[in-house]
Amino acid sequence: MAFTAADSARCRADFPALSRTHAGQPLAYLDGPAGTQVPQHVIDTIANAYSRYNANTHGQFPTSNDVDAAMERTRAVLADFLGVAGGSCISLGANMTTLNYALSHAVERTLKPGDEVVVTELDHEANRAPWMRLANAGFVVREIKLNPDGRLDEADMRAKIGPRTRLVAIGYSSNALGTVNDVELARELTRKVGAWLSVDAVHYAPHFVMDVAGLDPDFFLCSAYKFYGPHIGILYTRPGLLETLPTDRLPAQEPVAPYRIETGTLNHPAMEGAAAAVEYIASFGSGATLRQRVVDAVSSIGAYEHGLAAHYHAEVGRIPGVRVWGTDFSTRRRAPTVSITIEGRTPFEVATTLGREGICVWDGDFYAVKPIEVLGLTARGGVLRTGVSMYTQAADVERLLGALRRIAA
Repeated sequence: MAFTAADSARCRADFPALSRTHAGQPLAYLDGPAGTQVPQHVIDTIANAYSRYNANTHGQFPTSNDVDAAMERTRAVLADFLGVAGGSCISLGANMTTLNYALSHAVERTLKPGDEVVVTELDHEANRAPWMRLANAGFVVREIKLNPDGRLDEADMRAKIGPRTRLVAIGYSSNALGTVNDVELARELTRKVGAWLSVDAVHYAPHFVMDVAGLDPDFFLCSAYKFYGPHIGILYTRPGLLETLPTDRLPAQEPVAPYRIETGTLNHPAMEGAAAAVEYIASFGSGATLRQRVVDAVSSIGAYEHGLAAHYHAEVGRIPGVRVWGTDFSTRRRAPTVSITIEGRTPFEVATTLGREGICVWDGDFYAVKPIEVLGLTARGGVLRTGVSMYTQAADVERLLGALRRIAA
C-alpha cells in the first residue's frame, strides 16, 4: 500500500520528540542521516525490557529465560528486515563502527604478505579507517576513486579489484551525497577473484528494501538508530564464515555464529528496541509475513521520501548562490539526502542560523572525511546536509527553503 503525506502526518504523533518546540515553532528534524527520531513503540519496548526482565542471558531462571527468548526473536526480526533466512547469522554490538573494527581485526589475522584490501573514496570513516589501518600492518590498501559528480569510478573499481584482493569494503549509499553505489558490480568482481565483500548499509537501510540473500555479500552492516531505533550495530555474516575467523573473544565465549564476534554483556533492551523499530516500519505495510510487510512498507515510505527530497533538490538548486553536490533525482537509486553550499557563507554559519529557527540540519563532513576532501570542500567547512525521513512533511521542506532563500540573499 502507498505511504502518503497523510500517513506521514499521522505518524508524527508516534514520535514524542516531534512535539518539541523552539522559538515558538515545532522543531523541524531534517537530518535523519545523523540519526532519526524514535517512536513510542520503540521507547515502550525498551522500557518494558528494563522493568520486567533486566537480566543477563543463559541463566536458569524466568527473567533470564525471557531475555534469551527476546534476543532470539530480535535476531529473527532483523533477519527479516535484511532479507536473510534466519537470525543465526545476525551479530549485534555497540554500533557499526565497533563491529567493523572487530571484523577488520579478525580478517587481518587471515591475510598474508602481498594481500590487498580495497576501500572507496566515497565512504564514511567507519567503513574506511578499520581497513585503512591495515596499511600500517604491511598490507596494501587500494582506494576506488570518487568522480566529481559524486559517483565512484567504475573503471577504477574494475582496475583496483584484482587477483591479490582479499576484501572489498564498500558503502551501499553515501551519507554525505546520497549516492547509491553499484554494489552488485562489486559483488560480481569480488566473486571473480575470490575476495570477500563487506557492505556498509548504514545510510541505505532506512530508505530501501534490503535483499541481502539476493546480493550475497560476505559481511553486511547497518545501525538501528538510522531507522527509528536505538544506538546499536548489526552485522550479517555469510553462514559458516564467522566460525572461520579468529575474532577477539574471551575463551569462555561461545565460538560459533552469531556470538563469536560479540564481546561482553550486550545492551539487550536496546537490541529489543531495534526489533521494535522494524515492527514499527512494517506496520505501514501489508502482507501475511513480517518480511512481506517490511518490503511493502519500506518500498512505499522510500518512494514518499524520494519525492520530497527530489522537490527540495530541484528548488534549492534554483536559489542564487547555492550549489548542490552529487547526482540528481532522475533515478530511484538515490538516497533522500541533499548536500549544498552557499556562496559567501560557511555551512557552519548557515546551520547555526537555521538552528536558531528550530530547523535541524547538519554541517561539516559527517565523518565522510575523504569525499569532502576529494571534492575540495574541507577548507570551506564541508557542506550543509538535509535528509528526509518518513515523518518529514512538505511544510518542513518549504520552511527550510524559505530560510535558505533569506540566508542566500
